[in-house]
Formats: sequence, structure tokens, C-alpha cells
Amino acid sequence: MARARSRALGACVVLVALAIAGAATWFVWIPGHRPELRAGERYGIDVSHHQGAIDWHRVAQDGISFAYIKASEGSSFTDPRFGANWRGAGEAGVDRGAYHFFSLCSPGATQARNFLDVVPGQLELSPAVDLELSPDCHRKPGSAAVRNELAAFLELVEQDLTDEVVLYVGDDFEAAYPTVTSIDRPRWRLRFIFRPSTNDWLIWQVGSIARVEGIEGSVGLDVLRTGDTANQEE
Repeated sequence: MARARSRALGACVVLVALAIAGAATWFVWIPGHRPELRAGERYGIDVSHHQGAIDWHRVAQDGISFAYIKASEGSSFTDPRFGANWRGAGEAGVDRGAYHFFSLCSPGATQARNFLDVVPGQLELSPAVDLELSPDCHRKPGSAAVRNELAAFLELVEQDLTDEVVLYVGDDFEAAYPTVTSIDRPRWRLRFIFRPSTNDWLIWQVGSIARVEGIEGSVGLDVLRTGDTANQEE
């Protein structure tokens, strides 16, 4: 009986140790992890008003050289911190790109005008659109309708900013609209910690729980590579 209790106690100690190690990995190692960069690559972040006030000079000093900043969502929402983030990043020497969160509940053309009304006429990085299934849009239109509205958005934005729009595609959106996400545009791919298994990405989002100096709480960490590097085989 005593030996059985001893084995049970030993098993509990092992389980507790594993739980502590797992928690340390999740809360300490993963937020601080940055993948090793390859030739032509650099670190960046993606931010919105959810990050609150940002000290962009500290961000730049922490090895971050670019940022994608949320500008708008749907046909009428503008991110309340876009102006402050845009100015702050520019003053700190961080290259800036702007992104729009696409809504399935409003026309692509009006969303494009909302985005273009917010962003400056010249960006250091290509504009981007975030394609995810939003919880506030309960009506899910068919693939043909979504493709048409996204095409209208892309046409207007690319005509105005004279640059291709980068597509960030959430797993939920890709599963629901695979034919829509096959549109030929530069891709911003999410793959947690590990490099994407495909070579068709311009930007890789490493995760959304990174810790970066100058930002309270977590933030999305990204890797950007040059066009020449993006076209090379792994």
C-alpha cells in the first residue's frame, strides 16, 4: 500500500512538473520567440486599437522594422488609433502598411472607399485586406457574391494606390470560400511558430501573442521578405 501511494505521489509530481513546463513555454517562451531570419527577411508587427497607446521608438529599438496598421473595417468603421499609430511609426522610422478588415455584409466598393478615405496616398508597404469570418455578420453570402465584392474592393484600391493588395486569409474564411481565396495576389500567411509549408507567401504571421517592447500586452509578430526572396524556392 505504501509503495502504491509513493508511485501515485511520484506520478503527481511529474504531472505538476509537466504542467509548469507547459505553462512556462506558453507564457514565457512563445511570446518571446522570434524565428531565425533568412536572407531578405525582417521582423514586423500588425496592430490595431486593441494594442492601445504604443511607444513606437521602443518598438523600433526592439528590432521591429515594419508594421501593418489597421485602418478600417467594413463600409464605415475606422480604427480610432490609426492616425496616432501611423504618425508614431513614421517618426520612429518603422516602415508602414495599412490593412482593412473585409466585411461580408457590405459592398466591396463602399469598403474600398472607406479604406482609401483613411489611408494616406502613399504607403511604404503594399496595402492589405484581412479576410476572416466576422462574428457580427451572420448572413453568409455565396462564393460568387463574395468573390465579386472582393474583386470590386481590390480593383478600386489597386487603382488608387497603384499596388497589389496583400491577402491575409484566416483558416475559417479559406474553409468557407476556397474559390475566393484562390485569387492571385501576394499572400500573408498565418502559421503558428513554424514556417509556412508552402513557399507562396510575402508575409508570415508567426503568431498573435508576441511580446514587443513599447506595447502593453500581446501583438501579432510577422516576417516580411522581399519580392525576389519570395519567388525563390525553399
